Amino acid sequence: MKFENVLDDINGFGRFQKMIIAISFISRFSMPCHFMLNNFIAVVPSHHCNLTALYVDDWAFRNLTPEEQITVGVPLRDDGKLSSCQMYEEPQYHLLLGDSNDTQAEKVPCQGGWVFDNSTFKSTLASQWDLVCDQKGKDKQTGTIFFLGVMCGAMWFGSLSDRYGRRIMLLVSYVFATLFGMGSAFSVNYVMFAVMRFFTGFSITGIIIVTSVLNVEWVDIRHRKMVGVIDSLAWSFGNISFAGIAYLVRSWRLLAFSVTAPLLVPIFTWRWVPESARWLIANGKLEQAQTSLRLCAKMNQTEEFAETLTPEALSLVIKNEKKDRVYTYLDLVRTPVIRLLALRTAIVWFSVACCFYGISFDIGGFGLNLYLTQLTFALIEIPAKFIVYYLLDKIGRRKTLGGSLSFVGICILINIFIPREMATLRTVVAVLGKGFSSASFTTIVLYTSELYPTVVRQNGMGFNSAISRTAVAVTPIILMLDDVWESLPKVIFSSLAVVGSVVAWTLPETRDRCLPETIDDIENRSSGEKLLLPSKQCLAN
Repeated sequence: MKFENVLDDINGFGRFQKMIIAISFISRFSMPCHFMLNNFIAVVPSHHCNLTALYVDDWAFRNLTPEEQITVGVPLRDDGKLSSCQMYEEPQYHLLLGDSNDTQAEKVPCQGGWVFDNSTFKSTLASQWDLVCDQKGKDKQTGTIFFLGVMCGAMWFGSLSDRYGRRIMLLVSYVFATLFGMGSAFSVNYVMFAVMRFFTGFSITGIIIVTSVLNVEWVDIRHRKMVGVIDSLAWSFGNISFAGIAYLVRSWRLLAFSVTAPLLVPIFTWRWVPESARWLIANGKLEQAQTSLRLCAKMNQTEEFAETLTPEALSLVIKNEKKDRVYTYLDLVRTPVIRLLALRTAIVWFSVACCFYGISFDIGGFGLNLYLTQLTFALIEIPAKFIVYYLLDKIGRRKTLGGSLSFVGICILINIFIPREMATLRTVVAVLGKGFSSASFTTIVLYTSELYPTVVRQNGMGFNSAISRTAVAVTPIILMLDDVWESLPKVIFSSLAVVGSVVAWTLPETRDRCLPETIDDIENRSSGEKLLLPSKQCLAN
């Protein structure tokens, strides 16, 4: 007997499963807000040296208008714009007479701080702690620090939720993500903010990978793809909402607080989240599994089958491996088929993440409104995911993933040859690329959870999520390579998409196939199409 037989008896997509999905949807809603937060709080507004305090004893200077003070105090760059990091050592009053010659004037670094343009943003990290000139780039570094936290958290939560259970680690994620997220908003200096952002990312990743696995493990075969798409839609709706929140909230502290506060809701609703019955059975906790399954049967109005769910019957569901064994990340490399699977999925996850975030982080690089670009990038995800929902069953997981990655590479490659002056066309192509990258991300999350067996599924998701976050941490560095050659980042992202697509085509198909429960389920079958049993054959066993 397989776990799919149990789900088939008690309704694998009833009220019980819908409750779990709804709670998961609420908790995942604020995730993209944190992931995209740096796009807005790390913006560097226009700025110039603060002159007021320096020339306070200069009567002539104090009687000038603000515009005139800037003219005599701040030099111009070669492009005619005000210098951001230099000032005149002494006011150059002759410039008020139309004399543009300042070659003899002594220029020095800003001595009294900076004045920032707050017409768009009331405050950002740069204006809060003067992260400009010799401190330039520190605000952007917080994005990399956040994703390093996400990477470390993925490994930690992936391992511990396979060891201690999905439910308790989900609560840990909720509580700590809220505490550190709030801590970010009230940071008193840059170092404290960077530390808070690291641990916010560390905590938030637990919510993502645990809810993904928990949802898949509770639903039947034919509804797995629906659950995967719903999970992904939560991200899209959060992304769309974030564009509006960022537009209305222009202070970085209030924005950080606003995207963290919604996590208070899932902390309250956690009490209704059940432990994964698959995990309980795989770890020999048969009485607890019986309780969860009978609750499921009661909510799904299939109580007539509840009496058959005895510990003795459940002990037959997973019988090939010791139930008291502790699984770790080492189990992903101990045996040949799992090892090859981990290598292939890691390559695909790295490619998908680099392309997705490479496009997402470049919202200011198309010459259009920052908020409008963010909204457009978010909106394109909705139709992309509905198309994925259709394709997952129509052509399967492998073809959907491989095909969408191929189109991502094509879109990025096309943008290399479109002139920067054609900002609208560049944005349209980028939006299409974002749609295909969103489709590939939706597919790979569901696909990976189906490929790995129950006993190491969370380890597999944690490992691949860590690979993904490594890619995200590397993405800003790749984007900075445009100083070497303007098109170099796009060449790299396009190449990664092609490599990811090629590797994706080598993965076994999981459409209409039972989830593997043990490592033996994988290793005792040859690689390729026989990696997973067809659903009819599985349910018959």
